[in-house]
Amino acid sequence: MKILLVEDDEIIREAIKEYFELKGNRVDAFSNAKEALENIYPQNYDIFLLDINMPEIDGYKLYNELKHYAKDVPVIFISAYSDISHIEKAFNIGASDYIKKPFDLKELELRIKRLVFKNTNRIKISNNYEFDLDKLKLFYNNKEVDLTQNERYFLEILVKNLGQVVDNATLKDYVWDGKDICDNTIRTHVKKLRNKLKENFIKNVRGAGYKIEEID
Repeated sequence: MKILLVEDDEIIREAIKEYFELKGNRVDAFSNAKEALENIYPQNYDIFLLDINMPEIDGYKLYNELKHYAKDVPVIFISAYSDISHIEKAFNIGASDYIKKPFDLKELELRIKRLVFKNTNRIKISNNYEFDLDKLKLFYNNKEVDLTQNERYFLEILVKNLGQVVDNATLKDYVWDGKDICDNTIRTHVKKLRNKLKENFIKNVRGAGYKIEEID
């Protein structure tokens, strides 16, 4: 799971980042909205965690900007405000959830899982293969397939976009965190992954990217 966190409180920001990264997630954490907007591809995240009370650009304005590019990505607003007017404003602009400071990190994790996974952990991707989006594990007839971390991320982004082509720019950002790698690196990565599979369900769309077809 890839999380965008924008929180100006350093202690809270670092605590959230450490907690979720220890559980195998990726967290891009920023202290302000301007810095975030200059360094991200909004559509490549699974969830936004946005503090409301930030200088210059608050969480509301930031989300209004983000949803132009990623309207389907859920957002949880984080705030010290407890009055109903701020909660109402958050939901009126499209909030998926709202959590008040201070909060337990486990509670935040449960709220995120409810929004991101929606109880559809295992996704069937072929006659014999399933991918667990929660644990990032691939199963062949209920037997786990040994994967590298990048192979897990690669399948994750394809499974989340079943039937749709995921282009190389998106793959580089999601799997390799935007590192400057060449397209040949992606091809080599796919070749090694295919060698582990008994079915070739990863389709190369020439000049466009890769996809996994939806099962009828």
